[in-house]
Amino acid sequence: MKIKVINPNTTASMTQLVAMAAQSVAGTGVQIQAAQPGDGPVSIEGFYDEAMATVGLLEEVRKGEAEGVDGYVIACFGDPGLDAAREIAKGPVVGIAEAAMRTASYLATGFSVVTTLTRTVIIAEHLVDKYGVRSHCRKVRACDIAVLELDNPLSNAYATILDECKTALIQDGSAAIVLGCAGMTDLCNRLSEDLGVPVIDGVTSAVLMVESLVRLGLSTSKKGDYALPLPKPYTGKLCHLAPQAKPS
Repeated sequence: MKIKVINPNTTASMTQLVAMAAQSVAGTGVQIQAAQPGDGPVSIEGFYDEAMATVGLLEEVRKGEAEGVDGYVIACFGDPGLDAAREIAKGPVVGIAEAAMRTASYLATGFSVVTTLTRTVIIAEHLVDKYGVRSHCRKVRACDIAVLELDNPLSNAYATILDECKTALIQDGSAAIVLGCAGMTDLCNRLSEDLGVPVIDGVTSAVLMVESLVRLGLSTSKKGDYALPLPKPYTGKLCHLAPQAKPS
């Protein structure tokens, strides 16, 4: 089984981080293929970044389809391009925000999301409603740490995130924490030990969801909204991405 984990930004160190997390939980016989676009933002911290990252993300899915990939993980908490990726992928595609939120809802009646910058809170709030977990999500909180500062020792990121999680447990009445950034994946176990509650990382959750769906022989439905894109010409720099007619 091949699972492609796509970091939609172009920062290689983050791709390596999510690859390690994915490999740590992948089952026997599961090959993790980590990838990132060649062009796009170095981090995704807003709607514009998401839009600019989506073309590169979809190109990685197209490559995966040609290489026989069985399923995909979108390793950015905004789940950018998720629905579009499901249109062009045969196998399951899971975003880390959806995976983490649904996992948290199995473990606690209420959870809080702890993410990076305040400007990204609204993106996570939209996803809470889209995924139907509003009754479980008590609050989306920001640490105001930039994504690329998460692995900077001088940023004191761990202590800041830990404090925000503690506040969430007390003020929100939550019993679990969802980490709102793929760049936090390596902090999950340590935070869970320090907090004494389940802390859910979307990367590992999504990998196991994709693996389970593939093992069940399930694929993305091509009837309805996730049908293949309609064949038509594209112009300019995107002409090579034009949807092609399905072979008869």
